[in-house]
Amino acid sequence: MSTIEKVDVFVAAPGRNYVTLRITTSDGVTGLGDATLNGRELAVAAYLRDHVAPLLVGRDPARIEDTWQYLYRGAYWRRGPVTMTAIAAVDIALWDIKGKVAGLPVYQLLGGRSRDAVLVYGHASGSDLAELFDDIARFKDAGYQAIRAQTGVPGLAGSYGVRKGLIYEPAATALPEEQPWSTEQYLNFAPRYLREVRERFGFDFHLLHDVHHRLTPIEAARFGKEVEELHLFWMEDPTPAENQESFRLIRQHTTTPIAVGEVLTSIWDVQQLITEQLIDYVRTSVSHSGGITHLRRIFDLAALYQVRSGSHGPTDLSPVSLAAAVHVDTAIPNFGIQEYMAFAPETLEVFRGGASFADGMLHVSEEPGLGVEYDERLAERFPYDPKYLPVARRLDGSVHDW
Repeated sequence: MSTIEKVDVFVAAPGRNYVTLRITTSDGVTGLGDATLNGRELAVAAYLRDHVAPLLVGRDPARIEDTWQYLYRGAYWRRGPVTMTAIAAVDIALWDIKGKVAGLPVYQLLGGRSRDAVLVYGHASGSDLAELFDDIARFKDAGYQAIRAQTGVPGLAGSYGVRKGLIYEPAATALPEEQPWSTEQYLNFAPRYLREVRERFGFDFHLLHDVHHRLTPIEAARFGKEVEELHLFWMEDPTPAENQESFRLIRQHTTTPIAVGEVLTSIWDVQQLITEQLIDYVRTSVSHSGGITHLRRIFDLAALYQVRSGSHGPTDLSPVSLAAAVHVDTAIPNFGIQEYMAFAPETLEVFRGGASFADGMLHVSEEPGLGVEYDERLAERFPYDPKYLPVARRLDGSVHDW
């Protein structure tokens, strides 16, 4: 019987910081998992090296569900982003191995195709409306059928989602950058600029917007009602999701679809949101929510309540995560949309293969397993570079949700 023989954890920064797990079996088969947690990478790396890797050596790599339960229920200390990201990395790597042993891409092991390709949305942004309009035009020319629109709020240097250069990466400084924020200025400006986007570009594409947890429930209700005529595909993370009940208030006041979940790590974190139909899209990600095994469980629950998937997928999740997400997206019946951001050239030199983009869609790899290879030696040329996500402060100096 094949067993897990070796577990390696790599921390490198080809384009940005990534933590990559590689599991090797006694038969010489390898599987990759993504253990990246933006701004807390070393915490997950230590969790894997010091607490998880010793538990895996000698185990049967084919027993994916048993290993998941062993790492989750057996540890006593459950959930949380560090734990669930570490479990996800192991789970994804084991699915990669299982696909390679079977000679099949992972989506075939999940039941085969439910669709031919995976709809994605791109991230258009600008420091002002002129730059945003240029960026939206660029994405439309590239074939994107769905576009998220973010622009700077006049007078606020801390507007969320405005890209510097071609790659968006908010974790950019050795210590957290403190950014000013005014909810009042945002609420006065955002509906107006989204209206101008529709006036300029029309309704022949899906328009998305990320509020990024910054509003109270009643403020989010006001925003959602103001933009109803714009037919947003969704408003994302309108308010912090720790209090799932708060979304009932938003739901009572607006028909604008709601997407939530990128910072939530388990089925229990989204249970009420799904079962009481307080959201339309669940955005849990494969690398922060316990891997393919647990993400599929979340999406199966969501399917019962007509909630669709909209998985988190920025460039702080590596091509391994993107590949795993697209395998799940291809297989599930209640897929909605997949977040997608192009990777830096250095990233694609270290991580080769995986999902491919064409005509506004991602196409799953037909290679056995996930279809991604990791160049360990090349990764050594890109040492870890500590960076943190920003912190938002209201204009009175108090800390606000970033």
